[in-house]
Amino acid sequence: MTRHRGFALFGALVTVVALVCGVIIAGYGLLDSGSGADAGGSADTSGDPRTRGRTPMGTAAPASADNWTGTWAAAPAGAEPGAPVGYPGRSIRNVVHTSIGGTKVRITLSNLYSPTPLLIGTASVAVGEGGGGPEAVAGTMRQLTFGRRAAVTVPPGGQIVSDPVALRVPYDSDLLITLHTPRAGGPVTYHRHALQTSYLADGDRTRDLDATAYAPSRRIWRYLTAVDVLNREARGAVVAFGDSITDGVGSGYDANRRWPDVLAARLRDRRVGVLNEGIGGNRVLSDGSSLGNGASGLARFQRDVLDRAGAKVVVIDLGVNDILRGRETDPARITAGLRELAQRAKARGLRVIGSTLTPFGAYGGYNATTESVRDRVNEEIRSGRVFDEVVDFDKVVRDPYAPDRIRPVYDSGDGLHPSDAGYRAMGRYLSPRLLEDRAPARL
Repeated sequence: MTRHRGFALFGALVTVVALVCGVIIAGYGLLDSGSGADAGGSADTSGDPRTRGRTPMGTAAPASADNWTGTWAAAPAGAEPGAPVGYPGRSIRNVVHTSIGGTKVRITLSNLYSPTPLLIGTASVAVGEGGGGPEAVAGTMRQLTFGRRAAVTVPPGGQIVSDPVALRVPYDSDLLITLHTPRAGGPVTYHRHALQTSYLADGDRTRDLDATAYAPSRRIWRYLTAVDVLNREARGAVVAFGDSITDGVGSGYDANRRWPDVLAARLRDRRVGVLNEGIGGNRVLSDGSSLGNGASGLARFQRDVLDRAGAKVVVIDLGVNDILRGRETDPARITAGLRELAQRAKARGLRVIGSTLTPFGAYGGYNATTESVRDRVNEEIRSGRVFDEVVDFDKVVRDPYAPDRIRPVYDSGDGLHPSDAGYRAMGRYLSPRLLEDRAPARL
C-alpha cells in the first residue's frame, strides 16, 4: 500500500466514525426532546389515579423544561356557599380569558376546601366564541385526560394537573373549561369574584359546542385554578398578587377590565403572560374572616405565586384589608409581612414590584387611625426598603384635592374599589420597564 492510499483509507475511516458519532449524538437529542411535556413524557403514572395523593399528576413537565407558561390563573378562595355536595350529575363550564397563546394547553383543578374526594368523570377544553358565552369554536373541542385517563379523583385538600393536549390557543381569547361531576363531591372550591359568568348543564355536556344545554350560573369559577400553555417564544409570566383591587371588584362583568387585564394587553407583544391571583378581602397576615376571602398572603404565596408556571415577576398589592378588616394598627407588622413575601420571591429568582395602598377615605372603616396606618405603610413602601421597585397606585387613583379618597372619575361608587377607568389608569401606569430593569430574573 502506498503512502497516499494509506492516507486516503485513514481519511475514509475518520469520515465514517464522524458520521456514526453524529447519528449517536442526534439520537440522544431526540431522546431528550421526547422526554419533556411536548412529547408526552411523564413521571410514573401507574396505578389508579383515584388513589393518588396530593402530588399533581399528568404528563406535564416543569414549566422551565419546555416553556410552559401560565396564561390564566385564579386563586382558590373558599368553599362555595349553597353547594355543600357540589353538582352531582351536572357539567360545569368555566369561561376564562387568556393572556398569551400557545400550541398545547394543560389545566390545574383544586379540591382545596373539601374534606371529600372529588370525582371528575370527563373534562374538556375548547376555544370560546368570545363575549363570555358558553359557545365553542368548531374544531377546537379537546377531551382532557389525567395520567392518560378520562376520569380522575382529586383528593381532599389536593390539586391535580391534566395531561397536555394539542390545541392552538389564541392570545387574548376565551377558553371554555368544562367538567362533568357524576356524583357528590363535597364543598366546591371556588373563586368568588370572578366577574365572569359560568354555566351549568344537566348530564355530561363536556363536548357540546353550542349553548343549548347550558344555563348561566353565578359569576364565579369552580375548581379551576390555572391554565398553562406551551409557547416556545414565551418570556415568562407576571403574577399579580393582591386583594379585591387586584381581583377587579368594581369593574364591568364579562368584560376583562381589571388592571391585570390592562397590563396583559400591554405585554402581549412581548409574549409575557399575566396571572391574576387576587382574592377579595385577602390580607397579608391573617386568614379571611369569611368564606371566599382565602388564606393569608403569607400562607398562600407558595401555591399562588411561586408554583405558577413560568413566573418571573410578582406585583404585590396587599395590606388594605389588614387595616380595614384585620384592624391592624401597627404598620410595622404589615410591612414586615410584605417584606417577607418579597424575600421569599427573590429567593426563588423572581423580581418583586410592590404597590402602595390605595385610598379608602369614603369607605366604611375609615378614621384617623386607619388612615395613619395606611400612610405609614406607604411611606415605608416608597422608601425602597420593602420591594425591588414600587408602583405608586395610591398616586394614580387618589383625588389630588382629597388624598385620602379616590378621584371621583376613578371610583366605582363605594369609595374603595376603582371603576373601569381607574383600573385602566392603574394598568397603564405600571411600566413594563419596571418588570425588566435590574431584575434578578429577567423576562
